[in-house]
Amino acid sequence: MEIVQYPHPTLRHTSKPLRRVDAALRDMVAEMFRLMYQAQGVGLAANQVDLPYRLFVANLGGERGPDEELVFINPVISHRRGSDEAEEGCLSLPELYAPVRRPATITVNAYNLDGREFQGELDGLLARVVQHETDHLDGVLFIDRLSETAAMDVRDAVDQFEARFADRRAAGGVPDDGQIALRLAQIEAEYC
Repeated sequence: MEIVQYPHPTLRHTSKPLRRVDAALRDMVAEMFRLMYQAQGVGLAANQVDLPYRLFVANLGGERGPDEELVFINPVISHRRGSDEAEEGCLSLPELYAPVRRPATITVNAYNLDGREFQGELDGLLARVVQHETDHLDGVLFIDRLSETAAMDVRDAVDQFEARFADRRAAGGVPDDGQIALRLAQIEAEYC
């Protein structure tokens, strides 16, 4: 498992809801946390590690601690209120940051790894992280939410990500879109 970088096709894939949690999925979640900490992130969505599941992990502290580790399975956001702008980055677009406007307060419903549903009214950084990661599950990246001016400011960096990806694919380091879609469909059949 590794964090894929933009414009890997799985980042644009709409994730499917999970129907079950088992030991293998728990292992995947543990590996997602490990990768997130290694990359010094605070959130990581399943499609960022090339998995089509409606699942993400978060830890605002950015380092291992069981009380701070949050798992969101099949999250649904509602009751968006207010507005807040802050700088965001993404582990799939390393070292790229830009201001993103999002609702200041949200309500989220999701399941944890024990299969229990929970609900929370969130604000601040946690609300931003939950929105950012839920966007990933819908195939939306933070660069899609930039103002026209901010998008122009990061265009050269985005072009460089696209060029590096094309080079990797040309060298055989990334399968073609059809192979990726077939693999995602096979994985979805197992859990979704």
